[in-house]
Amino acid sequence: MARIWLKVSGMGGAPEWREINADSLDEALRMARQSGLHVLSIDETKERSQARPSKKFPLLLFTQEFLALLEAGLNVVEALETLRRKESAPAVQEILDRLIHGLREGKSFSGVLSLYPEIFPAIYMAGVRASEQSGLLQQTLARYVVYRLHLDAVRKKIVSSAIYPAVLMSAGVLVTLFLLGYVVPKFSLILENTARNASLASRMLLDLGLLIAENRALVWGIFIGLTLLAAAGISQKGIRSGIAARLSELPVIRPFIYSMSLARFYRTVALLLDAGIPLVKALEMASSLLPPGVTAELAEARERVRSGKSLSAAMLGTSLLTPIAESLIKVGERSGKLAEMMERSARFLDEELMRRTDWFVRLFEPLLMACLGLIVGAVVVLMYMPIFDLVGSF
Repeated sequence: MARIWLKVSGMGGAPEWREINADSLDEALRMARQSGLHVLSIDETKERSQARPSKKFPLLLFTQEFLALLEAGLNVVEALETLRRKESAPAVQEILDRLIHGLREGKSFSGVLSLYPEIFPAIYMAGVRASEQSGLLQQTLARYVVYRLHLDAVRKKIVSSAIYPAVLMSAGVLVTLFLLGYVVPKFSLILENTARNASLASRMLLDLGLLIAENRALVWGIFIGLTLLAAAGISQKGIRSGIAARLSELPVIRPFIYSMSLARFYRTVALLLDAGIPLVKALEMASSLLPPGVTAELAEARERVRSGKSLSAAMLGTSLLTPIAESLIKVGERSGKLAEMMERSARFLDEELMRRTDWFVRLFEPLLMACLGLIVGAVVVLMYMPIFDLVGSF
């Protein structure tokens, strides 16, 4: 017997997906008509739940709106149905339809969320699963919203700090390309005969200008092609991850990446502990947030915790524990507020990261401007040197 999904008009006339267990498609259609349903479309895949979900599912917005409806007094199904009615994106509508259908079949909320691991991360589903036992779903969702807002705030701060240097570098590159691709070729044609006695650097620059002038279409075609290729490559998640991994190995960038990873690790462990996840399990789930070289230390610390040691003692002597975090975690262990102290440790790291970022940007921007000025100035000087030589010969 196969699982056949039919998109039918629901009780209120709104389209929805219905799962029907039948031996054939004809039998599934007959069963739907007998139930008074109008079939709109058919999906004969045996496991529709494994279909690739939408990558553009707005998880944070969905959680915020879903939480607001729960706090207003709606139950889970009613809240999802309300979100389904206001949603206009077909892909998101389809996912909400499947969630609603799964709940009507008697599945748990965490059970239907687990069908979409690409949308709902492991910590999200773990928190929901734990809240189903404690009855604190609203509190769990509220903590996740705060968690995501903290991460997004740090990410936006770092991105905004990098915008001006990126714009400055792009402007410098475009100016240099303009000089090499348009101005220098003009000077090369004018000074072709007078530049014979110029310096080696000037002759090389002028020869480059002549070469570009003779193959301008080819040069600009290569430049545009490389630009489009780079843009297409950066849009791929795997390539972006590879670039980030290479950048994280640079001595200047490594401290920033590590501080971000450690802060996110602390905050994730705090979120999981607040949701009721045991400490050992929380450490295991958050291990993927750390750089590869640190996961071995975490595994050893996790084994010490499993053997009965406290978290502060288990992580002592490792790179997982900053001096401030060590003191805060010890206080949390004594007071029973370990999750709160882990969150505070993450905030200290965030503040330190922001100070480092501001310092780096303030130092990097003048250096970048000086380098671009030297490059553009060198091109202009080398371009005008034959003229100076020509004027000096009179």
